[in-house]
Amino acid sequence: MKASIIRSLLWLISCGQLALAQYGSPKYPLPTFDKPTHIPFESTRLAFWGENDATGYASDWIYVSNDKIHQLLFQMPQGASYHSSEKTPVIYGADEVWCVLGGTLVINNPENGEVHVVNKGDAVFFRKDTWHHGYNYGKEPLRVLEFFAPPPAAGTTGAYSTSKPYLKKFKESQDEWIGRWPMAEADVKRAFTLKVMSDSSLLWRREGQALIGLYAATEHLTAGKMILLPGQKGELHTHAGDESLYLLEGSLNVNTPASEGQQSFILKPQDGFYIPKGAAHQLFNMSDQPVTVLFGVAPKYGPEKK
Repeated sequence: MKASIIRSLLWLISCGQLALAQYGSPKYPLPTFDKPTHIPFESTRLAFWGENDATGYASDWIYVSNDKIHQLLFQMPQGASYHSSEKTPVIYGADEVWCVLGGTLVINNPENGEVHVVNKGDAVFFRKDTWHHGYNYGKEPLRVLEFFAPPPAAGTTGAYSTSKPYLKKFKESQDEWIGRWPMAEADVKRAFTLKVMSDSSLLWRREGQALIGLYAATEHLTAGKMILLPGQKGELHTHAGDESLYLLEGSLNVNTPASEGQQSFILKPQDGFYIPKGAAHQLFNMSDQPVTVLFGVAPKYGPEKK
């Protein structure tokens, strides 16, 4: 594991993209935009954070981090993990949705002992003030797209985290249910703080020709996925919050007809796109292959049709 971290560091330094940081107290510029903006993956700034063996390490590609929403892609090598330390407690004042793009995530709430397996293609949602530790249990790098609101700029990390009473003991099991499982399954699941979701558990809706599945829709964050089949388009609409996109697969055309300057953009997989509150936009699949887009909107979704 240490050898793989060293190799990753050397590669990142050679690319000129690396910024060392403690999560919640970034030492790198946060990307903010004031108009609809295409964010190619190659343009994202990468932050490498952690405390040696105290917390483990992860690398974050930051797409958007303004006063409304935070979107990033993080990666951990095979066998890696991250966890809390007194200096860096992993508990934030934000709602979060994690979409697993590659590998296998094991996520644990060390306060109550919950442990969940999140496979590629699935997601996990948890609310503010939820402790969470993560482990890569796959045979490949773990890659997770994360939507986070209210964002760090609103004071939800850093000092917020360290203001919480620190856990003196980490729990990695719920032994209280031994002898009552699966008879007490309903009671166990009712108390879960981490919600794992596959496509079958999303809240689905249609907006124009677009099929949209919601992972979460809270007062702070709405996150989900949009599917456009070849030739399909979404509605021209606005949101009552800032939106950030991530293209998972296909070729996506984004049109922002009321914008000054460039109004049409083409995204490739791993690219992001930022749309400020109230900016009219429409998504098109002009290709012969399906398109899947992951999105987050904060604080309010809408939509407000134009």
